[in-house]
Amino acid sequence: MVAAVVAALAGLNALPAAATAEGRSSVIDVNSGDAEMNAAIAKARRTLPAFWASYDASRPSETGHSLKVRFPKPTSGGEHIWVADVMKIADGRYSGKFANQPRDLPGKRAGDVAEFKQADISDWMFTRNGKIVGGETIRPMLKLMPKADADALRARMETP
Repeated sequence: MVAAVVAALAGLNALPAAATAEGRSSVIDVNSGDAEMNAAIAKARRTLPAFWASYDASRPSETGHSLKVRFPKPTSGGEHIWVADVMKIADGRYSGKFANQPRDLPGKRAGDVAEFKQADISDWMFTRNGKIVGGETIRPMLKLMPKADADALRARMETP
């Protein structure tokens, strides 16, 4: 089964510069059984407390807190999409705006507000001094991107 992993980082508040060398957003399909991606998701979920610590008490150098969230597709599987303007709401739920155009979520558009639970979170990131912190699921996708795009994105990561 193929799950759409959206790497349209250009639309995120956390990432004012483009995700690709040409400034385009990219969508990369990754098989839901991909071991490297699943390991990246597991690491992101284990380190989620670092995101919430910064979110709750961010320094001036830390901005653009965003989460990657898995939303179920109408058919089967799910689409992982970055969500910006994250807010904690009641009963362990969160909300945020789709940071890019959902591909497999009919009727949903970039900028729409969506609600989700912590169990739906597959990654997190923010910028610190202009560098991406977190973004574990970005790393396995670098090898699938054109070299110039991957190099540009890698250069923007605090820990490449």
